[in-house]
Amino acid sequence: MSATHRFGWYLALLQLLFTLCWTVYAIYLPKLAANAGIAASSVILILMLDQAIFTVCDFATGVAADKVTRVLGRLGVFVAAATAISCAAFLALPFATAGGAAVFLTLTIVWTITSSALRAPPLMLLGKYAAKPSLPFLSSLAMLGYGIAGALAPYLAVTLRNVDPRWPFALASIALVLTTLGMIAAERRLAQAPEKPAEAAPRAFGTLTRPALVFGLAMVVLAIGYQVHFALQSAPMFLRFAKPADLEWLMPVFWIGFNITMFPASVLTKRFGGYVVMGGAGLVGALAILAAHFAGSLGMVAAAQFAAGAAWGAILMSAFTVAFAIGENGAEGRMSGLLFSALALATLARMAAVASGMNADAALKPLLQWLPVVCWALAGAGLLYAALAGLKRWTAPREALR
Repeated sequence: MSATHRFGWYLALLQLLFTLCWTVYAIYLPKLAANAGIAASSVILILMLDQAIFTVCDFATGVAADKVTRVLGRLGVFVAAATAISCAAFLALPFATAGGAAVFLTLTIVWTITSSALRAPPLMLLGKYAAKPSLPFLSSLAMLGYGIAGALAPYLAVTLRNVDPRWPFALASIALVLTTLGMIAAERRLAQAPEKPAEAAPRAFGTLTRPALVFGLAMVVLAIGYQVHFALQSAPMFLRFAKPADLEWLMPVFWIGFNITMFPASVLTKRFGGYVVMGGAGLVGALAILAAHFAGSLGMVAAAQFAAGAAWGAILMSAFTVAFAIGENGAEGRMSGLLFSALALATLARMAAVASGMNADAALKPLLQWLPVVCWALAGAGLLYAALAGLKRWTAPREALR
């Protein structure tokens, strides 16, 4: 197994542990906030603040990762240091409630800011060192941990309901910080045996190019469709035919489709390109969501959810391949950060809709009902048209056109 493939499996573990930390945090936040004297109505505002911080810091840490690797040549030690601070703040959260709202919110902000170091920077190392043909498969590996954590979330919500929060926070923090320490050695092995030829000098990527902006916009639209569908609509779809107690078994169907399909989709991405797969998966996902709305049985809803999850897995995996291609040779971190920022911005938009009561407004219900279908269909058709029509000025960096 090559160094980059081992690093791909390492990233899967890293993303799994990081996403589980976020899941544990979201499960316990209402209880911890109440213990700190924070009103229940403010919990959604704290979660929105977290996503606003991610939106800014994911891009900023991506830019910083490019500069660190360009000037100092090593990123792992900085990621490990930031993660140590992040995990210390995360570990302290259950104990900080006694200090009141100010102490609890300060630790939350510290944890959120520093945890951005585990989002874009580790992924950018794939784009920096891995050969182009292996990027789709390696991106699938990296996202596997994210998908497994998504599937486990409903079970954790039930299992941890009556568990003392200090134990899950401690175990998650310790496991994550110990895993992150391995990034220093992993990066050294990548640098010693790079698969990508180092022919061109690193370029200054001081501004966002048109391809980057178009890509970022498309990802925001696709991610909003995912957020509204999965977070707001999936449970009600299942509850038409199932009981609330069954949701912990039904909601993971989406993530099973996500995890299974990424690897076959990586073969298509390698053959046809990331934009073709993103666009095609967007159209397939729109049809799947449409089918879920009109499903006449629980089995049909489950099948449609599986297909929607498969589409999202193909979209996200191929999106990283596109991001690495646009940011090739010096801006891999910037583009990885842009991708994560787009995902955080979409999450923030969905939470804002909940906080404002838009999702419960009867007048807006038809709009929200069909928003995921429209988002995935429009973004998918636009990306597929751009790829198939050969409009490379929109889909490739200028250097690739020479």
